[in-house]
Amino acid sequence: MMLATTDPILAPATGKRTLFDLVPDLAGKLLPLSMLLLVQRLGVAAIFFLSGRTKVTGLFTVTDEAIELFRSEYALPLLSPEVAAYAAAGGEHLFPILLVLGLFTRYAALGLLGMTLVIQLFVYPDAWPTHLSWAGLLLPIIAMGGGRFALDRIARIR
Repeated sequence: MMLATTDPILAPATGKRTLFDLVPDLAGKLLPLSMLLLVQRLGVAAIFFLSGRTKVTGLFTVTDEAIELFRSEYALPLLSPEVAAYAAAGGEHLFPILLVLGLFTRYAALGLLGMTLVIQLFVYPDAWPTHLSWAGLLLPIIAMGGGRFALDRIARIR
């Protein structure tokens, strides 16, 4: 099956389209930007939320183990281990919930990007491929917002 196209970028050199050319077209129609942004929001939210759950017990009681982790392995400059543990656990719970809801989406993504930068610079500098993949999910959300499937759209929050 061959289709003609007037798009010089998508058209093969012969100017005719083949069945193989239909795959990107179909993907573009089945995966609109809002769906991609939703998947990005859910994916990166899961990463951080699950990390936050390892620092608490019950609903939100920061564990002594988490504070000790910030005292020894995660030692951050300028923050006491207690403050750092509570801030990290709080951010890893609040920002992902906001992302899932699509509420203050850009700010939540920006908060997680900030956390990613702190982790990269002060905690695990050799884990840049992982942190780059998180940034790759967060940056489009910061740039474009949560998309059609976000409460921001209803609340008219940019």
